[in-house]
Amino acid sequence: MTVLDGVNGSGKTEVYFAAIAAALEAGRQALVLLPEIALSAQLLGRFAERFGAEPALWHSDLTRALRRRTWRAVATAEARVVVGARSALFLPFPELGLIVVDEEHDASYKQEVGVVYHARDMAVVRARLESAPVVLSSATPSLETTINAESDRYRLLRLPQRHGAAGMPAIEAVDMRRAGLPATRWLSPPLTQALAETLAAGEQAMLFLNRRGYAPLTLCRACGHRMGCPNCSAWLVEHRHGGRLQCHHCGYAARLPGACPSCRAEDRLAACGPGVERLAEEVAGAFPEARVAVMASDTMMGPNAAADLVRRVTAHGIDLLIGTQIMAKGHHFPLLTLVGVIDADLGLSGGDLRAAERTYQLLHQVAGRAGRADHPGRVLLQTYMPDHPVMEALIAGDRDRFLALEAADRRARAMPPFGRLAALIVSGPNEDSVRRAALALARAGPRSGGVEVLGPAPAPISLLRGRYRYRLLLKAPRATPVQRLLRGWLAGVALARNLRVQVDVDPYSFL
Repeated sequence: MTVLDGVNGSGKTEVYFAAIAAALEAGRQALVLLPEIALSAQLLGRFAERFGAEPALWHSDLTRALRRRTWRAVATAEARVVVGARSALFLPFPELGLIVVDEEHDASYKQEVGVVYHARDMAVVRARLESAPVVLSSATPSLETTINAESDRYRLLRLPQRHGAAGMPAIEAVDMRRAGLPATRWLSPPLTQALAETLAAGEQAMLFLNRRGYAPLTLCRACGHRMGCPNCSAWLVEHRHGGRLQCHHCGYAARLPGACPSCRAEDRLAACGPGVERLAEEVAGAFPEARVAVMASDTMMGPNAAADLVRRVTAHGIDLLIGTQIMAKGHHFPLLTLVGVIDADLGLSGGDLRAAERTYQLLHQVAGRAGRADHPGRVLLQTYMPDHPVMEALIAGDRDRFLALEAADRRARAMPPFGRLAALIVSGPNEDSVRRAALALARAGPRSGGVEVLGPAPAPISLLRGRYRYRLLLKAPRATPVQRLLRGWLAGVALARNLRVQVDVDPYSFL
């Protein structure tokens, strides 16, 4: 196992291309995993330049016919290299000689529906079964991978500098407590000025906001009613271009009503907060001559749309790119010199164990899009918490100190990777029966050998797809055989047939 730890633009892809070439020369197959298939656009072009042909692709957007052909090509070893999403791990490779996990830190590698697994960890398991090397590549390795490298379980290869003359971008914080913006504006004066300077210089800019749609909440200014999902305890997100309100958890959608469904007041519904569509609207007003595009999972229907947008940006057909985390990693745009983060604090709220780590990783990746070629880069983080350790580490460029602080905090609380967690979610159509079942599970839970059972409590999303949800969390020392413990625990509690218990060992989501 090798950890390829290199700053953005350091040439990590070229390093693992060399590993792929070595596997092919040895007559073996290679697999490259990507967290987002949209990242494949530029990778496929670079692969074709290097190897003379594109690799086979494996992802959920393939047609059934193409999926069958690809599966057979892998099984017969006709497909020598596969680039795919996490499910590509289960293809029938007869001669697998290398697995590369690109952006190994990315939470998208965790499968949380159906069979629960983490593709990074399963890649390590499959590589061992195949006696094949595995490369875990990232500019911001996960804390789990960092600890494994520090304890010599994994070999560490560092690429500390960008390729060629390119340097790392300068990162600055914009203190939004002093910005004095009106309630319907989100571009601070420093960011607006930086955008004007960048566009006047004929360079490109990127604005990052990790919220899809137009606004995350719609409420009535007459009675205060909030437009919520009937199936989930979540607000409906307005997608103005489609003229609809949508739940991003269950997919429920409805037309935006002309009157409040509660008090029937007309023309009193107000959009609250920004999404990427609303930010694009503000940008169009401030820079009407700029060629603007929005890059989000619901504006690009599949890999082909993503590849087309990437080509337009690379050819300078777009001046300003606005988007969510889908554009935060893997893309190389030589003329892109400015990155603005609209709400840098967005991921720091809530009870997520990895909130600080994920926010650092995401913002570091976003910042890494700036200044990757001949032109120096600049990054502006709009934040209400400029003294937060995440913001301080990003501005100082001191990733290792941030990871050390994060590791010390987790170690002190015996949290992963220094302890084990398992989440249990009890769900059903009746809230009272779900609550009683969760309490019964809690009373029967193991509590010896340093094992604790926390909860039950209503899940943060307490109603999902029409089912009420209660959470329990099992916390145990690192050496505890958690799976065996869980089997014995669940076997001792009888539940009604309309109730379900979902178990997630080493959870990444706490919703």
